[in-house]
Amino acid sequence: MDAVRVDKWLWAARFYKTRALATDAVLGGHVQVNGVRVKPAKDVRVGDALQIRIGTIEWVVDVRGLAERRGPATVARELYEETADSREARERQVMQRFADDAGVSLEAFERECRAMLEA
Repeated sequence: MDAVRVDKWLWAARFYKTRALATDAVLGGHVQVNGVRVKPAKDVRVGDALQIRIGTIEWVVDVRGLAERRGPATVARELYEETADSREARERQVMQRFADDAGVSLEAFERECRAMLEA
């Protein structure tokens, strides 16, 4: 197998719980393959770059493997590799959300977290 439909791949890689949700996300423009908006039937190949937006969180991943069937999470995690920039941005966004909930600035929240880890 050298290519898989993007909606099937998103479902197999466990970005979406159902294939219908993956299809809706692709149709809604929340998924791009190599920087281009695509349709659900677009084939994904190893080496392709995907931008996936789920709610307010955006993932940028490189396709490392293909699967047409959904398997265990450990296998699904091996189908892609998230870029370092994407991981950093996601972690920063989560920290910002916690800081907003705590009612402090992100910098103050990070200082408090570092202080707790050092103690």
